[in-house]
Amino acid sequence: MTNIALAGTWHVHFGGYANEIAADDRCRITVLWDDNEETGRAAAEKYGCDFTADYDAMLRRPDVDAVMVCSSTDRHKEIISKAAAAGKHIFTEKVLCFTEKDALEVADAVKKSGVKFCISFPWRARGDFQWIKKAVDERLLGRLNYCRMRNAHNGAGAGWLPQTFYDAKTCGGAMMDLGAHSTYLFNWLLGDPVAARSTFTHVLVDSVEDNAVTVYEYANGAIGVSETSFVANNDPFSFELVGEKGTILAGGFSDRVCYNVGDGWVFPNLPKAKPSPMKEWLDAITDGGDISCGVDDAVALSKTMELAYRGVSL
Repeated sequence: MTNIALAGTWHVHFGGYANEIAADDRCRITVLWDDNEETGRAAAEKYGCDFTADYDAMLRRPDVDAVMVCSSTDRHKEIISKAAAAGKHIFTEKVLCFTEKDALEVADAVKKSGVKFCISFPWRARGDFQWIKKAVDERLLGRLNYCRMRNAHNGAGAGWLPQTFYDAKTCGGAMMDLGAHSTYLFNWLLGDPVAARSTFTHVLVDSVEDNAVTVYEYANGAIGVSETSFVANNDPFSFELVGEKGTILAGGFSDRVCYNVGDGWVFPNLPKAKPSPMKEWLDAITDGGDISCGVDDAVALSKTMELAYRGVSL
């Protein structure tokens, strides 16, 4: 039985991850820490575990083997580094840190500890992107030259996104949060960019960008365009990947994958989705399974996000 501590309830996906842990009979939630005592105590009661306001004391408990981190992003470095030093396995929401420097320090602590680390990159587990990655690896499109992904929602306009997501210090904005999905996919498919130019605007939110586009440049001449928003209604995810031999499209109103390499549009059979990042992490702890999205992937995302924010147009 793996004993898991919950570190922070700040992130909008906290409940989903906690529910996934609670439903897995290989583990149990023993304690919850949060820097907001009211919120933390309510969550602890819901999951039938202890509450503590002392994070260091929580890490010293003998009934904590692993820590699931959903604190605000600005606290990740401290929280994750301490968990690693205490020998606790770590699952974290993205992004790891706001800067590459901080992310590398966290990665060093994780690697020295030897704990099982997983960052939540759920789009990489999807069947459509499993197929797309395989197509890229097999050079279906040849040399890649362009990629675009739009991933947006109406969280600000409809009022369902927590107000805490509009705090530049703790969160960062639409690109840092929702744009992270396209960014880690670009890292996976295209590699590290060499430059970035961003346009961030304020439609309904003044404190952080709620409407954003970043254009990445790659060493081979390829371009990646990441589009995201907190103010988009009825705007489905869309993706296109272009190479010298043809194009892959995904998403759109039909939510299908197709490609054309000169013989017309083909709709491939997609593989099943891989296990969720949470399940991969729990599998790795209990059965020694592999983790697809580890600490080096986490560092790559922080590095690329930092590049995007440095490239903001004034």
